[in-house]
Amino acid sequence: MELHQLEYFLAVVEEGGFTRAAARLRVAQPGVSAQIRKLERELGLPLLDRTTRSVRITAAGEAVLPHARAALAAVDSARQAVDELAGLTRGRVAVGTVSSHTVDLATLLAGFHASWPDVEITLVEDVNDRLIESVREGTLDAAIVAYARVPEGLDDHVISDEAIDAAVWEGHELAGRETVRLTELRDRPLICLPRGGGIRAILDAACAEAGFTPRVAFEAGSPQVVEQLASRHLGIAILPASIARHRPHLHPLRITNPDLRGRLGLTWRHTVPASPAAAAWLRHARTHL
Repeated sequence: MELHQLEYFLAVVEEGGFTRAAARLRVAQPGVSAQIRKLERELGLPLLDRTTRSVRITAAGEAVLPHARAALAAVDSARQAVDELAGLTRGRVAVGTVSSHTVDLATLLAGFHASWPDVEITLVEDVNDRLIESVREGTLDAAIVAYARVPEGLDDHVISDEAIDAAVWEGHELAGRETVRLTELRDRPLICLPRGGGIRAILDAACAEAGFTPRVAFEAGSPQVVEQLASRHLGIAILPASIARHRPHLHPLRITNPDLRGRLGLTWRHTVPASPAAAAWLRHARTHL
């Protein structure tokens, strides 16, 4: 018994005749008939009842049919597994990331490379908005970005979820308080991460909804520089709570009305199947993050 004989038999049953089966299989009709007769001789019973007008499956054919389908499905699964492995071993992965976060990307990438040394990995660092758009467009397979809510069209794996605080130096007029309303920051000089970053995007959107544009006195490329400038009395720092609340020279204030929160997460498209290499990367990253 050969696989192509089962394939021919299944095609005749599903198409209801030898002519349509031959057209579907793109082979000559006599070849289909010959292979099915050979299969019947091997099994010892007719599988099809042939008349001049129709072809009907026999009881023996009914018994063989589910096994034929299962055998062909198993072969297809095996081929798919091999194709996926070939795509993975020869694949490429493009990953993006915002700057200034606590994820140990070097260890994450090294672990993936150890498992799949032939996969080519590209790492891109960019501003938040462009990374999100690149994931949507498919130029990046995944990206670590900051956001207040999951970007439209993307799935996410949350790495961290924390409040965004204002931080002032000791002795500032707000230093005796625990909270500050967002509107109270309207005319005060702020020190922020650059425009396009996740925390800055969340702040800008909240201020716009409140009816004003934040007065940004200084932009700095890292939270460490933001806190240093604030400690020199140059403005109020806008920082993740994990940083604002662990600096002895700064006094943190929880921003309220609205409460500002930011997530750092791994994002990817949920509407488009990932390539084998990208799917392996996502499994690896989600396991280790």
